[in-house]
Amino acid sequence: MLVELLKPLDRKLVRDLWAIKGQALAIAVVIGCGVGMYVMSRGMLLSLAETRAAYYERYRFADIIAPVKRAPTGLLDEIGALPGVRRAETRIRAGVILDVPGASAPITGEIQSLPEIPTPHINDIVLRRGRYLDPQHEEQVLALDAFAEAHGLQPGDHIHAILNGTRKRLTITGIVLSPEYIYAISPGEIVPDKKRFGVLWMSRDALAHAFDLDGAFNEAVLLTSAGSNEDALLEQLDTMLKRYGATGAYGRDQMISDQFLVNEINQLETIGRILPPIFLLVATFLLNVVVGRLIDTEREQIGLLKAFGYTDRAVALHYLRMIGVIVILGIFIGVALGTWLGRGLANMYQDFFKFPFLIFRAPAQVYLVAVGVSLLVAVTGTFSSVRRVMRLEPAVAMVPPPPPDYSRSARWLERLSGWIDQPTRMILRHVYRWPRRAAMAVLGIAMSKGLLIGASFSMDAMMYMVDISFNVIDRQDVTVNFFDPRNDRAIQDVLHAPGVMHAEPFRAIPVVLRNGPRTRRESIVGILPGAELSRIVDTGLNPIPVAPQGIVLSDKLAELLKVTPGELLRVEVRTGRRPELDIPVSQVVKTYMGTGAYMDLDYLNRLLKEDTAINGTYLLVDPEQTDALYAELKNTPLVAGVSLQEQAQNAFYETLQDSLGTFVFFNTLFAGLIAVGVVYNNARISLSERARELASLRVLGLTRGEISYILLGELALLTLLALPLGALLGYLLAATLVLSFDTELFRIPLVIAPSTYGYAALVVLLAALGSGLLVRRRIDRLDLIAVLKTRE
Repeated sequence: MLVELLKPLDRKLVRDLWAIKGQALAIAVVIGCGVGMYVMSRGMLLSLAETRAAYYERYRFADIIAPVKRAPTGLLDEIGALPGVRRAETRIRAGVILDVPGASAPITGEIQSLPEIPTPHINDIVLRRGRYLDPQHEEQVLALDAFAEAHGLQPGDHIHAILNGTRKRLTITGIVLSPEYIYAISPGEIVPDKKRFGVLWMSRDALAHAFDLDGAFNEAVLLTSAGSNEDALLEQLDTMLKRYGATGAYGRDQMISDQFLVNEINQLETIGRILPPIFLLVATFLLNVVVGRLIDTEREQIGLLKAFGYTDRAVALHYLRMIGVIVILGIFIGVALGTWLGRGLANMYQDFFKFPFLIFRAPAQVYLVAVGVSLLVAVTGTFSSVRRVMRLEPAVAMVPPPPPDYSRSARWLERLSGWIDQPTRMILRHVYRWPRRAAMAVLGIAMSKGLLIGASFSMDAMMYMVDISFNVIDRQDVTVNFFDPRNDRAIQDVLHAPGVMHAEPFRAIPVVLRNGPRTRRESIVGILPGAELSRIVDTGLNPIPVAPQGIVLSDKLAELLKVTPGELLRVEVRTGRRPELDIPVSQVVKTYMGTGAYMDLDYLNRLLKEDTAINGTYLLVDPEQTDALYAELKNTPLVAGVSLQEQAQNAFYETLQDSLGTFVFFNTLFAGLIAVGVVYNNARISLSERARELASLRVLGLTRGEISYILLGELALLTLLALPLGALLGYLLAATLVLSFDTELFRIPLVIAPSTYGYAALVVLLAALGSGLLVRRRIDRLDLIAVLKTRE
């Protein structure tokens, strides 16, 4: 009844949309994927950045941290008087070994001091459960939420810790969050491990007494004024604190937790900048093909409408409304999908980064941009087709198009007549006769496969990085760090520990690297020339021995310092006698993680004018005696931290699955929907264009199976031709993403596993199979009389 109230062209619009409902929905889904990807990634980027800023401001996350060996608390007034300092506080922070019930291995941890006032003015904490510390009880601590959750710790539980060589039983009174530990990661690790790294807070007086720092501090934290010169302030702090054993003040941009968070925000920005436009480009391409070929099948109807008095403008608006309905449907799908997935992603990020709050809230401009770009896609993809409608003369449109000329293909097809049957020759003849149409179909299917590869290759790259890092570069079972540099007797002591089969010492010293105006605050790691447990390798996975003299830099660090092999690099040591040295760069090695600098251990000690000194050792351990080794390390006062290689690797895999795996799943879902949309539309349009031809063949005696083979065989041929092109497009997309993910923390290698190519091909083939089955049902229902009516 409602349809009868509509104008004739509106009723035709409803009928046409219903007739192509499958194709229209497929196009809308493709547009929706692009819109949803943009809304999800851009909205999450803005939500994450806004939450970070609000969290840091509300809980006063420090702008600068200045560690020292030991400095008097009276120095605080001088620090606070420096230009650009808005507020300053001092604290005590130290490394500890934790022993938690149920955990056999020792756990690396940090412990910080808290003032007796309710909360610190800088680096405040968020109390999630329990209560604050009672200054009258020195054994009370607060525990980081992630660590407590991993071990099932609650307020009132007890753990043991080695504080300055003394084993103490501590009582947890509260579970907290901290802006300083959004991404809680153990020093020297590359991913967080909630079970293997814990952070505790203790009252200032109790911690000062435990570490013999009464009236002193070993770290200053500062808030800076807006517009202050941070570099100048860092230099002034280093100068002021130099005599107190300062290792170098650093800004928030070098705090590891914030670095990883900023890196995640940058990756979201990159994904939002690259993938949604590609998705919408595919939608533009698909709209152009579908609408163009749909209009070609309605030539006679267009001619009749114009012959009955409808103007060019009215007919063009009719098709524009059809396109508009499809695009608006796609926008609604995309907005709903992007918002829903964004909320799910926010929940994942809140758990991963341990925010006290994180709400996905995409501002209005995100949705407006998505709508505007979608409309632009619609205009771009259909402009030429609609213009063709307006230019089409009624007399020309109502004349049936001339039958296709297959004579050009007759000669070479005749040569194949002995090898292939007639239906197959018909398939090849049709493809040969319409090369542009076939090429467009192949390109569309190839683009969908390329998106699948580009959306999922990052998991391959990260798995490759994990394998290289844990099985080629670092092959030790356990890494032990000491509180202070030890002599070579420490190696002999370690070798006598239960289960230790081999030990390799190392030393890490804080330095400032200078090359003209460019500076970097890094650590130089001194290793043995023939090291086997922790090595330097190039991109060919060949071990690179450290030179007897000189320094080896990672390629990213060399790029940041603008230095090449053979040049002198200024090295300002921030420990011991603090010498300033000019050291030649012996080699630059490509690495995928961090910004490393390495030297020969003996050469490093000679430059420092010290006897053999080490900070730690890499151990190869008998797996049958690991529990005995762990028990001894838990009670060794000199040990500041223990890293377990196998557990670190498992944490990396778990992190990949929880974070990157979820994002890859979303991207792959979008790309898979696009693949289905592209393939299904190609199949349905081909059926619409060849319905009369196929019906004629049925009347002439061909079976349903034979005419199905003619149509679906062409689809299969085009799909097979698209697979290698799709692999190439996927590789190029992955290469583009690799260039965009080049950061200080990670450089993703261009590695695509054969299984990823196979998975993408399988999705496309399944999409083709499913589309073929749907089209086959329509072939079986062809109304021979209707499609064979003579065109009047």
